[in-house]
Amino acid sequence: MNDILKKQIELLPDQPGCYLMHNIDDEIIYIGKAKNLKKRVSQYFLRPHSGKTAAMVSHVDHFETIITKSEKEALILEMNLIQKNHPRYNILLMDDKHYPYIAIHKNIENPYVSLSRNVKDKKCVYFGPYPNSSAAFEVIDLINKLFPLRKCRNVPKSPCLYYHIGQCLAPCVQKVEREKYDEIVNNITDFLKGKNQDLVKDLKEKIRKHSELLEFERAQEYKKMLDAINHITEKQTVEFKDKINRDFFSFHTRENYIAIALFSYRQGILLSKRSFCYELIGEINEFVSEIIYQYYSINSIPSEIIVSNDEIRDNLMEYFENANVFSPTKGKLHDVLDTCEINAKEALDEHFLTAKLDDDVLNLLDKLGEILHIKTPSRIELFDNSHLQGTNAIGAMVVFINGIPYKKLYRKFNIQGVNKKDDLSSMRETLTRRYKRVQEENGEMPDLIIVDGGKGQIEVALEVKKELNLPFAIAGLVKTSKHRTSALMDEQFNEYYLDDEKKLFLLLTRMQDEVHRYAITTHIKKRNKSMFNSIFDDIDGIGDKRKEQLIKAYPSISELKNAKIEELEQIIPKESAKLLYEKIRNLN
Repeated sequence: MNDILKKQIELLPDQPGCYLMHNIDDEIIYIGKAKNLKKRVSQYFLRPHSGKTAAMVSHVDHFETIITKSEKEALILEMNLIQKNHPRYNILLMDDKHYPYIAIHKNIENPYVSLSRNVKDKKCVYFGPYPNSSAAFEVIDLINKLFPLRKCRNVPKSPCLYYHIGQCLAPCVQKVEREKYDEIVNNITDFLKGKNQDLVKDLKEKIRKHSELLEFERAQEYKKMLDAINHITEKQTVEFKDKINRDFFSFHTRENYIAIALFSYRQGILLSKRSFCYELIGEINEFVSEIIYQYYSINSIPSEIIVSNDEIRDNLMEYFENANVFSPTKGKLHDVLDTCEINAKEALDEHFLTAKLDDDVLNLLDKLGEILHIKTPSRIELFDNSHLQGTNAIGAMVVFINGIPYKKLYRKFNIQGVNKKDDLSSMRETLTRRYKRVQEENGEMPDLIIVDGGKGQIEVALEVKKELNLPFAIAGLVKTSKHRTSALMDEQFNEYYLDDEKKLFLLLTRMQDEVHRYAITTHIKKRNKSMFNSIFDDIDGIGDKRKEQLIKAYPSISELKNAKIEELEQIIPKESAKLLYEKIRNLN
């Protein structure tokens, strides 16, 4: 411990707040919060540590503190500072996304059901969150088959195919009484709450009836619906008759690693099980409390939160004033916590077998810095181009911070140059536009950019760097004649084959695969849109708004080819639908 740290520790206050650890280059490497700054920060330097905590402390040169009025205020400030600075040793929840809900748009003239990722519309009733979008879409698809609410987001002017097959009440051509809608909405609500007995009984009766009339195709349709209900119900374990929304959190630790498991119950039904695995830094209960807080910063808070010990409970009770937080020691809630902990242990076992590259990533970035003779590249931006014979050319950029992809920071560039087949010209345009914009907006520059190619791409990047007086380092990934990555090339065109650094090679390959994936998918989307525009352009009655509606309904050419004329008439006028239907039938 240096003299600066000793003096700073002596001056620490006995108050809540945030602390920011700096390395010798004055970079923020860790941000934390504390109920008592003096007690918490001094622990880093006055007691032994292992793993990631020991690595972090060994790099601390000095720290700064920000005093707050309460620990809750300190936590909010901590999260904001982490999001802004991305310190290399801080953990951010890996699946930082809103999980999907099923929304019943009931308080409108003609109700319908949709997928939603927020719960803010007061005209809706929400069920979820569901573990993934496909699970939610599976349920919505079944609801749309079972209950005759409208399927169109906007009510069309004529009946659609769903009306003709008995799956829509056709509010487009006839008024539906409110009482009828209320009955259907109540039935859907019961279905989502797991009350399926009457529905199952009704489907079985329809299967029997149509089978006796030798209407086997119709009977088979109802049989598929019944199978779908059974399939969905099997995945939903009803544990609680009180129908209270609850989340359970438990954890398991091993060798300085931690797995946190989450069970989400909604209306008494287990909707999802998820696990988060990390290398542990700091005190366990504080770490778990912060991960739970991060989770609820982007997801809705249930009526009850069940945790595995009193200290975590006490931490969360201060943060969440509108939720009941419990740490039961017996009973059904405790039994579910035990099961939750078993899932955490299994997740940690799997992590040790499959995910070690993620844990080594900071050390690998240190090694990458050593090879390129630069400081450790915490923020890396990678670039690639994609086009088809010069058409629909795009430039793509992905961002990795501390080895983690940050998709919110990805950018695409529609290439505007004359020669769109020239990859070097496209790369020059992409880099110039990217970093002129960053300079104009006083944005954050990367530590390193990696271009998808060797000497030629690096030369272009060096020219842009010189023209704009850019501060970062440049590298390229050299490919073989079979388009496989073979080496890393620096600004002096030295090649590093990384034979002794296989994990670093895998990390760079993973980054390269991501920018290549993003470039290809972005190009395909642009190409599809261009193809759509060429299909729609010469058909009367299809303007920009209807183009958007068609593309949304049929995201690919193959889906458009399979569209029935009755479906097209829901979106565009009959004559336009007829012309489009004939045109797409003649596509090669």
